[in-house]
Amino acid sequence: MNPFTQRIQNLTRRHFLRDSNLALGGMALSAMAGGSASARSKVINPLAPKKTHHEPKAKRVIYLHMTGSPPNLDLWDYKPELIKRTDEDCPAEFLEGRRFAFTSGVPKLLGTPRKFPQVGKAGLRMSDAVPNLHKVSDEMCMVHSMNTDQFNHAPAELLIYTGSPRSGRPSMGAWATYGLGSENADLPGFVVLISSGVQPNGGKNSFGSGFLPSVYQGVQCRSKGDPVLYASDPKGMDREMRRLSLDALRDLNQAQADKLGHPETLTRIAQYELAYRMQVSVPEVMDITKEPKHVLDAYGAEPGASSLANNCLLARRLVEQGVRFVQLFDWGWDFHGTGEGTGLTSGLTNKCATMDKPVAALIADLKQRGMLEDTLIVWGGEFGRTPFREGRTAKSKVLGRDHYPDCFTMWMAGGGVKGGYEYGQTDELGFGVVENKVHIHDLQATILHLLGMDHEKTTFRFQGRDYRLTDVHGEVVHNLIA
Repeated sequence: MNPFTQRIQNLTRRHFLRDSNLALGGMALSAMAGGSASARSKVINPLAPKKTHHEPKAKRVIYLHMTGSPPNLDLWDYKPELIKRTDEDCPAEFLEGRRFAFTSGVPKLLGTPRKFPQVGKAGLRMSDAVPNLHKVSDEMCMVHSMNTDQFNHAPAELLIYTGSPRSGRPSMGAWATYGLGSENADLPGFVVLISSGVQPNGGKNSFGSGFLPSVYQGVQCRSKGDPVLYASDPKGMDREMRRLSLDALRDLNQAQADKLGHPETLTRIAQYELAYRMQVSVPEVMDITKEPKHVLDAYGAEPGASSLANNCLLARRLVEQGVRFVQLFDWGWDFHGTGEGTGLTSGLTNKCATMDKPVAALIADLKQRGMLEDTLIVWGGEFGRTPFREGRTAKSKVLGRDHYPDCFTMWMAGGGVKGGYEYGQTDELGFGVVENKVHIHDLQATILHLLGMDHEKTTFRFQGRDYRLTDVHGEVVHNLIA
């Protein structure tokens, strides 16, 4: 419930007589305990676990975002007809009335230079750029019919995570912790890990709390240096002095909360207390040196480094300790072909090598620990890539693709989704969805549903109306659910 609404409700006479220390029950308990009826009230923890709307399939989420948007036609969506027609002029019907980020005129069709073997018991076709993921393909649920409204990076990323292409809305992880709380009082409910040294396209808005109380925003942790910035005690302050100062701040903030009822005051109390506990709990959970060598080798993780491999291992350690939502951002997936590093041959091979092994290890590790069945893994970018060559590099030897919003592939694993399964279909050239279109809002609704949340009931009143992650759209895709 909105904290403002909760306070108004608690001001009614019935709630006052029932819940205050002046109520009969309060006086009786106080007398039995030998204490004062006017003793200070217990601070409410806004991250305390909450009831779900229905029985959840997943208890937690690890969301892997490949910032820049991977080339779906070179990784997941095999198009033999497009390969046959490589270097032909793009058909006019696919260009009329359309705008592209870096392409104009009539581009040339581009089939993938990658091989697509059938893998696993289910026989999914997957690119040779991701050989380790072949081994866990029977756990993966492919959605080939994703669709978005945006073709520029930041608006498209914000749409996926906040339900709006503009800044200011709460992110998916914030909605999850707002609706469900956290399973570990000593760790944040929503943790963000960033590799490749670059922030998400949407900036901190991609993991922010928007108009929700800020206690629900993502806490960015680091695999190198201090795990959380500004959480350490300043020089000259020991832990006992820190505790005394926090007690004084808590009393002042509680007095203000009792008087004004502002949710950010309660958030401030909760965040100070959480930060105090995190000084012990976070360094411990972020210390991957405690992992056996065979686990480090499986992920390709190196203690002290900053990498997607380390972050995948940290994600497993965090969800193992009860963190509700872990968001990984990895920069460098914008394959325009403007240089060898962003080309579809050696460039894609090298970039996938940093992702393929640790993500496959994450799936296998969670399954081995009995956690995959209730941990939802989501993998994807913010949009797709064109079935034709990008305009700026049309005459280059390096192959690349432009931004494309109409269709792309994302996949999920664990957390109640079907494994070794493909859903949705695009046309033979990869220009549009021809079967079972899944909009971004549908994906959001489905993720919340798997967590036990009804996306239409998970709302927050702001500026006179109820908001939700899916805005006024979204349908749960039940066919993806096991």
